[in-house]
Amino acid sequence: MTRRLLTLSMLMLSLATAEAQPQLQADEKRLWAGELLWKQPKTVSFPFTNDGDSALVIRDVRASCGCVSVDYPRTPVLAGKTGLITATYDAALLGSFYKELAVYTNASDRPTWLAFEGRVVVKPSDTDYETSFPIDLGSIRISTNVIEFDDVNKGDHPVAELQVLNLKKDDFTPQLMHLPQYLSAQYQPEVIQGGRVGKVLLTLDSEKLMMDGLNQASLYMARYPGDKVSPENEIVFAAVLLPSFKDLTAEKLERAPVISVSDEEGQLESLSIPVDRSKLTKKKAQVSRTVSVENRGETELEISAVQVFNRAVSVSLSDRKIAPHTKTKLKVSVDLGELKNTKSRPRLLIISNDPRSAKLLLGINIEE
Repeated sequence: MTRRLLTLSMLMLSLATAEAQPQLQADEKRLWAGELLWKQPKTVSFPFTNDGDSALVIRDVRASCGCVSVDYPRTPVLAGKTGLITATYDAALLGSFYKELAVYTNASDRPTWLAFEGRVVVKPSDTDYETSFPIDLGSIRISTNVIEFDDVNKGDHPVAELQVLNLKKDDFTPQLMHLPQYLSAQYQPEVIQGGRVGKVLLTLDSEKLMMDGLNQASLYMARYPGDKVSPENEIVFAAVLLPSFKDLTAEKLERAPVISVSDEEGQLESLSIPVDRSKLTKKKAQVSRTVSVENRGETELEISAVQVFNRAVSVSLSDRKIAPHTKTKLKVSVDLGELKNTKSRPRLLIISNDPRSAKLLLGINIEE
């Protein structure tokens, strides 16, 4: 009788153990990796969940090719928890590819199969690179030709990234010309192989900026040794350095000046300038608008800078010092012919001693 009970207990324990099983459930078992640039490795990810009721152990993941390296959780994945299996393809061969992964776990004697596919090319298709690298410099393309740092404080060292695509079969050594003293460039890698992407990291040293407000410069990407500067390879750089109010007391803040740009309808967040084409001639392609700058605070408003991001825009301000609760006139003019030839958006920047709005930025819209 005792032996029978022991046998029955062992059988029930065995059945309970058999029912408690891990289960690997991948979100996607087959992925499209897309179009890869030759020799530029690509990593794909396979998220998964352990849908079983005991811990899942991944014993090994084997790729169908030595050109693929894998990574996977080395510790058990508890029931109901998620994990990630990644595969990196070296893209060393041109053409279409199909790669498989055999995932060995404690859930089954047979592997779970995952797969990914794509295409390796020297020159990506137009639909791919024209979006990521819209600036065409001939044999190379770059991700942008306008780099801006907004709201910089003294002591900041912000970094911007410029991506470079080399469409040539030969190597390309990126080089930015006319770097100002407050900018430094780091090239990763220093030499970009044919068909591959590199990047330039631009670091701003705010301590070297010349003045509060807008600091601008034109950089130029050298397309080949001995290249010259031109509008085609120009990269427009701008940084706005904010004035410091670290020594401002609570009492002074309470009585501080308050800047407002307004028209007859109220305060403005952007400036719209109407255009009547019928009144423009070949000699006159300039439109303008005048608005008010008001000091709504209790102490004098001092405007230290009125600047534009675009050389098609010009401004004139009647007074730089505005008494409390008074106004002055601001005239903004736009040369429509020049506007077509500039890269930066037309905007107006006002730097003042208003601690709550030391930088006032107005977009300029041309309305026909």
